[in-house]
Amino acid sequence: MEKDYKYDYLIVGSGLYGSIMAHELFKHGYKVLIIEKRNHVGGNIYTEYRDNIDIHIYGAHIFHTSNEKIWKYVNSFVKFNNFINSPLAFYKGNYYHMPFNMNTFHEIWGVNTKEEAMAKIEEEKKKENIKDIKNLEDQAISLVGRTIYERLIKGYTEKQWGKKCNELPSFIIKRLPLRFEYNNNYFNDIYQGIPIGGYTKLINELLKNIPIKLNEDFLKNKDYYKKIAKKIIYSGAIDEYFDYKIGKLEYRSLKFDLEKINKEFYQKNCVINFTDVTPAYTRIIEHKYFENDKSPVSWITKEYPVNYVEGMEKYYPLNDEKNNRLYEKYLELAKNESNVIFSGRLGRYKYYDMDDVIELAFNDLAKENIDVE
Repeated sequence: MEKDYKYDYLIVGSGLYGSIMAHELFKHGYKVLIIEKRNHVGGNIYTEYRDNIDIHIYGAHIFHTSNEKIWKYVNSFVKFNNFINSPLAFYKGNYYHMPFNMNTFHEIWGVNTKEEAMAKIEEEKKKENIKDIKNLEDQAISLVGRTIYERLIKGYTEKQWGKKCNELPSFIIKRLPLRFEYNNNYFNDIYQGIPIGGYTKLINELLKNIPIKLNEDFLKNKDYYKKIAKKIIYSGAIDEYFDYKIGKLEYRSLKFDLEKINKEFYQKNCVINFTDVTPAYTRIIEHKYFENDKSPVSWITKEYPVNYVEGMEKYYPLNDEKNNRLYEKYLELAKNESNVIFSGRLGRYKYYDMDDVIELAFNDLAKENIDVE
C-alpha cells in the first residue's frame, strides 16, 4: 500500500529552476511545497525596488536566448524590454568596446577594415610563435595576440579566478569570439532583454498561490521533509546534500558592494569591466540602465570575485578534472536516492545561463510526464 504523503513534490530552492518546476507541477494539479533558505524568493536573480530603480542584488542578469519557446514562456508571465548588453572595458584610462569587434580593434590599432584587423592579430600571433600551449596565457595569446590579451583579458581573468593566467589551465578559454564587424551587442542570441518590473516580479508570477517556507534550511530537517513528500526536487549543492562524505566540490564566489549615488548617473554605461589587476573589482554595474529607470539618484554595484569559504554563495563551479571526477562520484551516490531529483546549477555542478536553466527545467518536467506548452 502506497504511503499517503502530504505533498507530491517538495522543491528545495526558489530560484528560476525551482520556481518553474513548482509552477508547472502546481498547474498540473500536484500538491507542491517550496523550501527556501534565504529570506526571499528568486535565488540569484532576485531584484529589489529602491528609489524607482530595480536593483539586481546578486549582480547583472541579462536574459538572452535564441529559443522562441523559452522567450514566449517568460514573456507570458511578465513582459521583457529590449535591453541590449553592450559593456565597455576600462584599462589604464582608456575605454574599449566589448565584445572584441571592429570598434575594439579601431580603438587599439586605429584599423578600419576587417582585413586590417585580421592582419594585426595574425602579426602578433606570429611574433609570439606559441607552439606548446601550457596554460591560459598561452591559449589566449595564441588566439588574439599579446595586445588584446594584456589590455582586456589578463587582469580581469586573474581577478576572476584568483590566480595568475600562467597558473590557470588552458581549457578555461577554449575560444575567444572575434567579430570583424562594428557590433557592440555582447550576445548573439535572437531575443534578449530584462523583465519590466524586475526578475522578482517574474518569480512572484511563477509562484502565485504556491506555498513557500522562507528562512528554512532543508538539510537541517532533511529526514522530516523526506517523510512528507513523495518526491524531492533538490536544487542545492549535491555534495552538501550528502554531508560532504567523499569531499567538497570547489567554487568561486562573489562579493557585491552595493552603493547609492546621489546624482542622476555614475558612469557612461550600464556595465563597465575593469580589466587591469587594479582595482580589485572586475566590474561596476549601474542598475537604472537596465530598464531606463527615471530617478534623481542612482545605485551601483562593484563586483569582487573571491575564494569561496563556507557560508558564502556558490557562484562558479570549478569544473576542472579533479572536481568533475568528484562530482561523478556524487552522481553515483545520488542513484540511491530514488525519490530525489538533483538538478539546477548546484545540483548538476554546472554553470547555466538563464535560458539553459529553463530548458533544463522543461527537460526534467518531461521526465515527470509534464509537457510545457
